[in-house]
Amino acid sequence: METREDLLAVSQVAHHHRHVHQATRPLERMHIEHPERSGQGHANGFAGDHARPVCPSTCQDKLSPVMCRALWFTGPGAVAIQPAQIPALDDGDVLVHTTHSGISGGTEMLAYRGELDPDMPVDEALGSLGGTFNYPFQYGYSCVGIVEQSRADLCPGQLVFAFHPHQDLFVAPAVDMIPLGSVDPRLATLLPLVETALQITLDAGPLMGETVAVFGLGTVGALTALLLQRAGARVLAVDVAAWRRTLADELGIDAVTPDAFAEFSADTPVPLVIEASGNPDALAQALGALAHEGTALVASWYGTKQVELPLGANFHRRRLTIRSTQVSTVPAHLSNRWNTERRRSRARDLLDELPLKALATHEFPFDQANAALAAIADRQEGLMHAALGYG
Repeated sequence: METREDLLAVSQVAHHHRHVHQATRPLERMHIEHPERSGQGHANGFAGDHARPVCPSTCQDKLSPVMCRALWFTGPGAVAIQPAQIPALDDGDVLVHTTHSGISGGTEMLAYRGELDPDMPVDEALGSLGGTFNYPFQYGYSCVGIVEQSRADLCPGQLVFAFHPHQDLFVAPAVDMIPLGSVDPRLATLLPLVETALQITLDAGPLMGETVAVFGLGTVGALTALLLQRAGARVLAVDVAAWRRTLADELGIDAVTPDAFAEFSADTPVPLVIEASGNPDALAQALGALAHEGTALVASWYGTKQVELPLGANFHRRRLTIRSTQVSTVPAHLSNRWNTERRRSRARDLLDELPLKALATHEFPFDQANAALAAIADRQEGLMHAALGYG
């Protein structure tokens, strides 16, 4: 019998070039020694060229505190880069110099616009994200960088991923790092979104030969559509933006307008709709497109936006289901086969398999973080995923 892992392993889609905004001033960087890598360890579920090597500590004494530059969300539509002191390394820690950090077009945009409950914890599942969404706060969860000092089994010069806010230099436990091997650092900033799309696909369940609608062709929506295709589903994506539908077509995803989908689903209701647009109105349309006992799987986080849904006779008599999907935890019904470590390991492997260059469209210098966030908030045409570069 084929497993979910088998269904997710299919052929690649062609890569596309990305548009890059070049940095105008490089940041100072610390000198990095690149030791020979003689081991191919298999710790924490990672194997192959991105495994953790066995590496003796390169920092016999704790480092003195050093300064970094960190991005703070200071109010709705406003961010600022401020200096901060980072602590000395303890046993098990690494010092990482960030090369790139990815910006989320979903949750991070809600934080940027002030559309989250200020008393809500930022993220209880990630140790690097404490406090609440009450301004000012740090946010971001996609840092890629190079280990510069280590009191753990990671070697200086090793490329790693960390769920950490935007910051040019940081200290974190080595056990929280994901070794990346030879992955393009810019593309590696997409790892959290790949992991999210993977969890959505797992939550969708077995779909071989079924027609599934994906509302919203942002980065998560496009990645989800690609993974659902690998799992054997026939995917029909829905988006209002013509340029996103064109990009989807280039990736091999059938995409239509909301009106065209309404006409299609009136004659051919679908068993599953995945709502990844971030638009509450899309969920109402999704319910109308479902077949008897169909499911609307909601990947969007609407923040403080109000959602009005038609839950009258059709919803009641057709026994429809509305269910959320979220990446912070692994659902109970999958826990006998999946855990966070396995999911992240698989997401790391997918970095080598998915057409990420087509999605990694923009890069801004760290000093221009405000412009980067504003461009995403303004829904700039052609911008799928933006990252900050640290010179």
